[in-house]
Amino acid sequence: MAESAPQRILLVTGLSGAGKSTVLRTLEDVGWEVVDNLPLSLLNSLLAAPAAAGAERERPLAIGLDSRTRGFDAERIVQQIKGMARDHYSAETLFLECGTPELLRRYSETRRRHPLAPDRPAIDGIAQEREMMAPLKRWADHLIDTNDVDSNALRLQIRDRFGGEEDEPTLTIQSFGFARGIPRNADLVFDMRFLRNPHWDEALRTLTGLDPAVAAHVAEDEAYEDALLKIEELLLTLLPRYRAEGKAYVSVAFGCTGGRHRSVHVAERVAARLRAVGFSPTLDHRDLATPPRDGIERSARASSLGTGADDGSQGE
Repeated sequence: MAESAPQRILLVTGLSGAGKSTVLRTLEDVGWEVVDNLPLSLLNSLLAAPAAAGAERERPLAIGLDSRTRGFDAERIVQQIKGMARDHYSAETLFLECGTPELLRRYSETRRRHPLAPDRPAIDGIAQEREMMAPLKRWADHLIDTNDVDSNALRLQIRDRFGGEEDEPTLTIQSFGFARGIPRNADLVFDMRFLRNPHWDEALRTLTGLDPAVAAHVAEDEAYEDALLKIEELLLTLLPRYRAEGKAYVSVAFGCTGGRHRSVHVAERVAARLRAVGFSPTLDHRDLATPPRDGIERSARASSLGTGADDGSQGE
């Protein structure tokens, strides 16, 4: 086998209207290289092509084939698959099936013409295609019947069967200061301004949430442990659901007034909890390097109290 051979090859075929486009888009989303309707005469050339420049390893390869493919011949394709196996390629076939009434409904709703019956009723094209595809259906390693499956459910099936570790969302845990605005890309935002504010302790003011003394000060708040446990449990519930829905990026942001103390410490703690259960978050402390400013803290304190007074006790 050539050095550039993909780790895995999947031939995606089946009846027109059964969901091949949805499958190929989903495979591309989870990291596969996708080629649709490649002329069969070019298949060997594709497999022999080198990996993209800078790629650490070959991505798995999905090849879409259907009755529109130039030179389509199901028996010939089966023989090519057998030949690939002899050449030590790891090739599999996914066949998408669907009942005739459901296919007719889909063609009627989308007002598309069947590729094998452009000037005849769609049912004629469906019948002809079923006969053409029979050898591939018999040979297929994977068979998915999409008769009662909507596009979202089909995407989830494909992710479950063919997604890998690279299908995990890119997770970012961010700290920030409300005084400088909420991060635009945040999916979930938690306001930590209810916790004790180290800014009003002169010994802690110039430190940050990365310092143990600041962490201890924040953790002494009576609401701290209960609130953080609830936030962590919420994230442990939501993150697998985001993955199942195919979300590629998830950003969780924790804010306090200046973005130097409470939000930093909480982001560090939550990231550590997520790492302990198998997630790989990236930490980003957006405002950590900004200097402490009494004016910002005093304004926030006054706003929270509904008065211009400041007792210097809490309120970053």
